[in-house]
Amino acid sequence: MDKIDLNKRLLLAFALSFMVFVALEYFIQQSVPKDNNTTIHTSSATTITPEVIVKADGDKSTPKIVKTTEETLKNTPMNKKSLPIITTINSKEFSLEIDNLGRISQFKLLAEKYKTDENKILKLFDMSKTKALEIRFSDPRLNKEAFEIDYKASESIINLNNKSATVVLTQTLSTNTVTKTLTFYPDGHYDLDIQLSKDEDYFLTTGYRPIADKSKFMIVKGALIKDADNIINTVEDGDALGNEQFKGASIASAFDRYYTSLLYNFDKGMSVSLLKDSEDNPLIFIQGEQNLKLNGYIGAKDYRVLHNINPALVDAIEYGWFTFLSKPFFAVTIWIHDIVGNWGWAIILFTLLVKLILFPLSYKGMMSMQKLKDLAPKMKEIKEKYGKEPQKMNQHMMELYGKHNANPMGGCLPMLLQIPVFFALYRVLLNAVELQGASWILWIEDLSKMDPYFILPILMGASMYLQQKLTPTTITDPLQQKIFMYLPLVMTVFFITFPSGLVLYWLVNNIFSITQQYYINGVYEKNKVLEIEAHKKTKDK
Repeated sequence: MDKIDLNKRLLLAFALSFMVFVALEYFIQQSVPKDNNTTIHTSSATTITPEVIVKADGDKSTPKIVKTTEETLKNTPMNKKSLPIITTINSKEFSLEIDNLGRISQFKLLAEKYKTDENKILKLFDMSKTKALEIRFSDPRLNKEAFEIDYKASESIINLNNKSATVVLTQTLSTNTVTKTLTFYPDGHYDLDIQLSKDEDYFLTTGYRPIADKSKFMIVKGALIKDADNIINTVEDGDALGNEQFKGASIASAFDRYYTSLLYNFDKGMSVSLLKDSEDNPLIFIQGEQNLKLNGYIGAKDYRVLHNINPALVDAIEYGWFTFLSKPFFAVTIWIHDIVGNWGWAIILFTLLVKLILFPLSYKGMMSMQKLKDLAPKMKEIKEKYGKEPQKMNQHMMELYGKHNANPMGGCLPMLLQIPVFFALYRVLLNAVELQGASWILWIEDLSKMDPYFILPILMGASMYLQQKLTPTTITDPLQQKIFMYLPLVMTVFFITFPSGLVLYWLVNNIFSITQQYYINGVYEKNKVLEIEAHKKTKDK
């Protein structure tokens, strides 16, 4: 197999891998069991089951859930359809509700860009799941009591009006008094101060992750923990073991594609444990103290918002396997956006920047492919002559490459470099909440949604076809020729329902690649003419 075939096969392998990747990402929905009665499920539309978290094997930092008995729950006053809301916090950006058990029951994002496809206000939490700031005591008797006695709130309604405000929640138990002091800020973050009148073992949770993303993409979602060594640990839904422990963690985030409910402490750190439900989805629990001070945030994983709260919080934005590339890529894209003021143009300029950086390698690679194309007839002769003698064939091939200064692997490196770049940008453009409601030009009013008229996907497919026509090839196998012939059409179908921001990147990338190829083809032809003329002059002498 000659090296130009290798380059084309590499392109084919990438395209097929991408299609498999997309099929898994988009067309295969995760199965969600209808049964919501999970191992650590603590609240539902009709029933709340306050399981106890106790110390396991005498280790204070290792929690374990113990199911309360039916007799314990039978007469609980919480077996009713809904729990009363004792405090509502309103701001221009969000509305937050606290129920009678001192938990953040619901969080609503009010901005127009966050509205659902039905034009309704976006609610982040599933009311049937574990709620943020729920406390579970290790003492079963005290835990049962804590789920039966209401909290009292110092304020029933708070309007932030661009400034912070504080509410004090108090629960008086038979042997202990729990006081939660919460100070909320207009950007969605809050300060949390928990005081117990008597020291008691308990655990605090971020609650079940937001469920606001309804897309079919299998986006990374679950729990993210930044540990004492500043290592980001991600446990995705379905992968929780139920015994993960993290000492000195600075961030504990329950997240989906765009949103998060997190607690953080950059001074002392937190002792974090992950438990799991019956679907192996992680739930975050933080070991409590008699006097516990933490900070929290609920809302969109907006880079600027998190950075303004604390620059270290941007680590809560997770892009999957390619996070190490995606984060700097997005930082550069934000910088470009700050200059041009439009996310569509920022994507285009970032793509151009990547192309310019890779151009020296692309130039060498494309020139090598042109040379190999011209050498194809001679390579074929060598194969036919020495096909049964591999050593001699390879020797003559290497002599041929050396004589014409051709690098058989030169065309592979640029393509190999583009693969991680593409997948990193794929994650950025798929996960960036900033693209929600961001328009580009004319008909593209939201870069996070599909092109309503399919114009970008069709142009992308056409550009891919043109790029193939300009790219040199020696493939003669009929099956491979058919695959390459229909590849632009197949890719167009795959991109039809993709976010228009991602399709825009791919289209622009193709256009710049076509421009590069056209330029290099012209340079190569000029160089070839000059070489022929120089060769004639040498002969004439």
